[in-house]
Amino acid sequence: MRLNGSCRSGCFYVDNAQEKTYNEKGGEQMRHIRSERFYKIRGALMHFLMHAVLHFRLLLRWCVLSLVIGVVLGLIGSLFVMCIGYGTEFRAAHQWCYLLMPVGGLLIVGAYQLLHDQHDKGTNMVLASLRSEAKLPVQMAPLIFLSTIITHFVGGSAGREGAALQLGGSLGATLGRVVHLRDKDQRILIMSGMSAAFSAIFRTPATAAIFAMEVGCVGTMQYAALVPCAIASLSASYIANLLGFPLAKYNVLQVPEMKPLDAAKTLLLGICCAALSILFCILLHRTEHIMKKKLRNPYLRILLASAVLLLMGLLFHTEAYYGIGGETIVNAIAGKAVWYAFLLKALFTAVTLGGGFKGGEIVPSFFVGATFGCVFGQIVGLSPSLCAAVGMVALFCGVTNCPLAALFISAELFGMDCVPYCLLVIAVSYLLSGYYGLYREQRFYSSKFADEHIHHKTRK
Repeated sequence: MRLNGSCRSGCFYVDNAQEKTYNEKGGEQMRHIRSERFYKIRGALMHFLMHAVLHFRLLLRWCVLSLVIGVVLGLIGSLFVMCIGYGTEFRAAHQWCYLLMPVGGLLIVGAYQLLHDQHDKGTNMVLASLRSEAKLPVQMAPLIFLSTIITHFVGGSAGREGAALQLGGSLGATLGRVVHLRDKDQRILIMSGMSAAFSAIFRTPATAAIFAMEVGCVGTMQYAALVPCAIASLSASYIANLLGFPLAKYNVLQVPEMKPLDAAKTLLLGICCAALSILFCILLHRTEHIMKKKLRNPYLRILLASAVLLLMGLLFHTEAYYGIGGETIVNAIAGKAVWYAFLLKALFTAVTLGGGFKGGEIVPSFFVGATFGCVFGQIVGLSPSLCAAVGMVALFCGVTNCPLAALFISAELFGMDCVPYCLLVIAVSYLLSGYYGLYREQRFYSSKFADEHIHHKTRK
């Protein structure tokens, strides 16, 4: 047995029994540590696998639902574009179609009255549904589909995106109720439907996915909807392409390298477009308010709007401001536009939508921005073709308050060469357009100005 204590060298000794006890305790502690590590590793692996399975199931569910809604709205959207195209061509070949404007207006009002949807709020109801403040009725989809086709057939000055957002939102909400999704997931499916319809009708799939997430609540984006919106948008675009509708693309004739003077001119164009977007929104809302206040009967109101539109067409001896006006937009991007075109288009659109015809406001804003930008470029000595493209994007941003979607649409419509110019006007137009916009139900969750605190501001 070794003695306890210390030797001259300062070493300590223990007896064999104590040494054995220490070894046993040390071994038990090591086994305990290894056991804890094993269970921790096993727990982490189980946690990872559980989350991986849940996330995969979530991805699989959104893939299936988004593909369904993308394919369905790809087909419906393509049919809608086809009907609009045929209606526009037939009207252009038969001038007497304009005389049917009062009849078409009465049919639209009658259809909404018949289906008890006379208080239809259109796209605003879709945006309200994203906050669970409104339920989208099933009849919204067929009503907006038929009424927008009638509007274009008789020559009403309106766009197509109103139908796209309402079609997509209504069908998305219907599918969400059918498969018994939670309210939050139903809102995501509504955004997916909006993306799909927008993509099929406009053929800008990237913009469609971003716009649906951005338009409802400015300053916040629900990125949980990114996967379903992207899949729905791309699948709808694919279906439309199979049916013979190519991606949207405009050819900008001259894009010079940006120099300080060009940047200054572009900045000025952005300022002008911000002011023009405010005036455009005020004109649309005030015209609608005045017409509804003075003529509460929707039948009389739409008859008056029809008469005013026909008289304005006779007065100005032109048909350029009826319908979508796609040819005028193409001419503006080619560098040709008259100075008053943007004013007349804004007026025609305000009377059309204020009177009760159905359609969207974004395509008319394209018309207004393109023609104004073209004239601006002619005045300041910057490429009119480039200024038309830039003005188009600036108006879109100013009236929708969606800078990211505006940047994406500039790349998709005009190519990457125009993006530096578009980025500058988008930033300026977004800032200076303030809290005005096309949609009353749009909400602002962050301030446009650094010195202002904002939480839940409603647009003006």
